Amino acid sequence: MPFPNTRLTASLYATMSITFWGVSFVSTKAVLEVLDPFTLLVVRFGIGSTFLFCFIHLLKENIRVPLKYLPHLLSLGVLGVFVHQVIQASALLTIQASAAGWLISFSPIFTVLLSIVFLKEHLTRVRAAGIAIAVSGVLFITTLGSGQSFSFALSIGYFLMILSTFNWAVYSVLLKKLAIPLPSIVITFYMSMCGFLLTLPFLIRNQGFGQLVNLEGYYWGHLLFLGVFVSALAYWYWAKALEIMEASQVSVFLYLEPLATLIAAVLLLKENFSWLSITGGWLIIFGVLLVQGRLRFLFQRN
Repeated sequence: MPFPNTRLTASLYATMSITFWGVSFVSTKAVLEVLDPFTLLVVRFGIGSTFLFCFIHLLKENIRVPLKYLPHLLSLGVLGVFVHQVIQASALLTIQASAAGWLISFSPIFTVLLSIVFLKEHLTRVRAAGIAIAVSGVLFITTLGSGQSFSFALSIGYFLMILSTFNWAVYSVLLKKLAIPLPSIVITFYMSMCGFLLTLPFLIRNQGFGQLVNLEGYYWGHLLFLGVFVSALAYWYWAKALEIMEASQVSVFLYLEPLATLIAAVLLLKENFSWLSITGGWLIIFGVLLVQGRLRFLFQRN
């Protein structure tokens, strides 16, 4: 029996997506101890694609796609799945999962900047102040709040993580612009398949099969979580939430992602609980809220 299309249902979909994505940084960080990024991703996308394929048939959805939409799906798959996940996995080789969770909150800033450049939106003083505060939060995390002696490798990791937030902003704008008239689960399946096919050659080149043979059950548990819950359900549920609520309303749930990452990182990876990093994270979120106009009451005159 399908769930009713209500705001509560959309909120539950969005909350589950953000929770899965938040914990994904921790699972990715754990698996990168024994697998290279491309081997991790090809297994993750393979599991996700298989799960979605079975679920599509269970729901009796039409998996066929008109040829005119294939370039759209390929573009979304390359940008939102392959490029995005490769950048994030590479970043997590050197930075903490909790720091990655905070930095991903910076993505809406890039969305606003893209809107200003390409959609000719206005840069108000409040927006400019919000951007400045969010940038200061990023600098706070990448310097004072890192908890590690700063190095070239560490700085590259932070740069890649910030680059992934820009990539996600471009993907989000493109997804909204294309508005492909297909079931969300079918779109998610083809995007996941795109990620799988693009990473498969790297698995062969890196002899990833040899890494998988002796992989312990603990790491397979993380891979199953990444494949089923992160690559499949999270993307699908996010699309389902967008079918019911406006994008601006759904985007509010992104602020829960760093919290999910922080809790999972402390409990599962025993990462240090850094108040400096948390301060930087809240600066990012406060700046983003200003940019998105969600704190207008602070500037209203009596």
